[in-house]
Amino acid sequence: MSETTLNVRASGFSFDKGPAAVTAILFVIVAVLIARAVDIHQAVLYGLGGLLGIALYHASFGFTGGWRRFSVEKRGRAMRAQLLMIGVAAATFIPLLAIGAPLGTPIVGAVAPVGVSVLVGAFMFGLGMQLGGGCGSGTLFTVGGGSARMLLTLVFFIVGAVIGTAHLPMWLELPSMPPMSLGTEFGIWGGLGVTFAGLALVALITIWVEKRAHGSIETAPVAPRAGFARLLHGPWPLVGTGILLAGLNVATLLSAGHPWSITFGFGLWGAKIAQGIGIPVETWEFWNWAGPAKALSNSVLADNTSVMNFGIVIGAALAASLAGKFAPKVKVPFASLLAAAVGGILMGYGARLAFGCNIGALFSGIASGSVHGWLWFVMAFAGSWIGIALRPVFGMDGFKKS
Repeated sequence: MSETTLNVRASGFSFDKGPAAVTAILFVIVAVLIARAVDIHQAVLYGLGGLLGIALYHASFGFTGGWRRFSVEKRGRAMRAQLLMIGVAAATFIPLLAIGAPLGTPIVGAVAPVGVSVLVGAFMFGLGMQLGGGCGSGTLFTVGGGSARMLLTLVFFIVGAVIGTAHLPMWLELPSMPPMSLGTEFGIWGGLGVTFAGLALVALITIWVEKRAHGSIETAPVAPRAGFARLLHGPWPLVGTGILLAGLNVATLLSAGHPWSITFGFGLWGAKIAQGIGIPVETWEFWNWAGPAKALSNSVLADNTSVMNFGIVIGAALAASLAGKFAPKVKVPFASLLAAAVGGILMGYGARLAFGCNIGALFSGIASGSVHGWLWFVMAFAGSWIGIALRPVFGMDGFKKS
């Protein structure tokens, strides 16, 4: 046993004392910096990001693995947990958005146009996440867990996002329909009914496919730990974590005025870096639109999405340390690193074209009643399927079961 690992035998778990102490202190320091640089409200959003990071890490709650497992093994337990998460959030989102300002401050949903840019962008994102090894949220929490490969994916995710901001105005000139919200079109109950029916249909399809392939539905494995040990060490149950993530997204909607999103922050970080090396991104059309222009002119700590992303990474690092699993891995085959780079660029570019990733477009989009979220789902899943087929090109598993 190393000196940095403290075994707590009575509770049945161990944790990395050194990394846990460092990440806990870092988490608090960053929270204080955000509160001093901006305000306490921004620090609260950072704290929500931290809770998201802890939950995502402990449940390994990512879309990439769940979609790949359904495509390859015909097991849909993870996908059904995702669908439940979206449904729970929608049950609150659609009524709150109809009210408009439930706590006195206006809120807006993740509702975007439905057009060619979403079709192409979502497909690119789905393909990229299977090569990159993670979705938007998955990239962040695995980076927090110490994955060097996913850090490379994140770097190229940022590159792709910046390139996407340069090209988005051109894509928006292609055929498109205006933003459509099911809650606006059909009212609260109609919007909820259509959303629940769509989610239930997809869940039933996964059940049908799974039963046809295996004869029965997979049950959740028995957790190796219980009580406090499981809380700190994991694994957390997928269903329970999905409900928790839905609640945290509702809290984000009420606190930030908009639902949980991830990839705008990547584009902003990249634009700031580009400015620093002399690339005049401030002259690009995208960065002259009101929202992006304001974000670019201010500190990244003033951007809601950015501070929540920081919280996710550090929260996941804290969770990994407390679980005794924080172990940075730097030895990765070149082909796998190449796949990470290609996947990152595809995800960054695709997310910008499609108005979000698996969180901003799929989770928050469908929960908001946005039609574009459903289109994103279909096209990203198709891209994911192609991405799985391409994984062997980079020495990774594809449709062949391990």
